[in-house]
Amino acid sequence: MLNQHSLEEIADIHNLLGNIKKEYEEGIKPVLIKNTPSRFRNPHTVPKLKKIQINRGLGLTAQNTNLLKKNIEEFEKITGQKPVITKAKKAIAGFKIREDMELGLSVTLRGEKMYAFLTKLLFFTFAQIRDFRGLSLRSFDKAGNYTFGLKEQLIFPEIDYDDVDKTEGITITIVLEQSSPKYQSKAIDRILNGMILFKFLRFPLNDCGYYEKHSSFSEVSQVWDRKRHLKRKRWSQE
Repeated sequence: MLNQHSLEEIADIHNLLGNIKKEYEEGIKPVLIKNTPSRFRNPHTVPKLKKIQINRGLGLTAQNTNLLKKNIEEFEKITGQKPVITKAKKAIAGFKIREDMELGLSVTLRGEKMYAFLTKLLFFTFAQIRDFRGLSLRSFDKAGNYTFGLKEQLIFPEIDYDDVDKTEGITITIVLEQSSPKYQSKAIDRILNGMILFKFLRFPLNDCGYYEKHSSFSEVSQVWDRKRHLKRKRWSQE
């Protein structure tokens, strides 16, 4: 028999599945302000989704017109938006790359398309990954944004197995907008804000591993400071 906690979780997931943006504005944001007033003193300090960037590097494959066209069609199916062809900024002779050479594809999603892609990602795509154990907490950068890679395009429901000749991965960056006050301007605060938002959005974050042995974020911050000090020491010795 389902307990009250599991019923609440089902209700939260149902609301997110219906409309993530509406649930964030009416559910997640008020709860964060009410339950953690010391961290989120006003609505502007609550982190929110800004955009989602999706990239794919093709390398020399991009020089094949047919393959490039097929990759563009795949991106349109997955994201619902036509991608921009990324080009080399400078020539690199060792890699046979010329200046302005087509090398990959990039899409930036905002607004309704961003929320639609995120809904598909959370509730359909991750479930298709074989032996999926969650997303690593170490993929947050200093600004609190989150970047992760997917190894193949077959996990997306829009892609037909028969149409795929070669599996290609993509890199997804979820950019957050954070208006943190001065007392919360450190990287650890931005990462913590991102983790809190992702937990409310039901991101499958893996809580075990690197951070398991630390009892608080202050300890994690101390470890980072030690590593930074060691790096500076090595650089000074070279």
